[in-house]
Amino acid sequence: MFKIATKAIALMLVGGMLSSCTNEAGQANKQQLVGLAGAIGGGVIGSNVGKGKGRTAGIIGGTIIGGLIGSEVGKSLDKADIAYHNRAQQQAFEYNKAGASSTWKNPDTGASGAITPTKTFEKNGNYCREYTQNISVGGKAEKAYGTACRQPDGSWEIQ
Repeated sequence: MFKIATKAIALMLVGGMLSSCTNEAGQANKQQLVGLAGAIGGGVIGSNVGKGKGRTAGIIGGTIIGGLIGSEVGKSLDKADIAYHNRAQQQAFEYNKAGASSTWKNPDTGASGAITPTKTFEKNGNYCREYTQNISVGGKAEKAYGTACRQPDGSWEIQ
């Protein structure tokens, strides 16, 4: 029961944070969106640390650190950068063997990155891929880890 309540609270918080990631014109705030993605990724990574109170501390710490790193990267990513990134990410998840990277670069901003699937597995009847990604924006490089699972419609969703 605790696990279900924790997931429900997390989903409500994510929904609330996502709704606050737009400005008055309805445009996405890239710093907040990428910060949120970093927080989620950091929380997932932190959830694999320890047991009991140690796991809780890992989740909290991972969420905070991931959010801060993601927010810094998001300050600089523009819509075109995100489009290049998303295209390369979908390519990597769908077609790349483990260890093979899909890269992207926005020639207008110089932002670039690489997404590398590291492991493929099945979860609840869906194919999932663990991956690493490197993003370089304005001379700052960041590295992140995550998991994405193929949805019934064929798209890939970050877990």
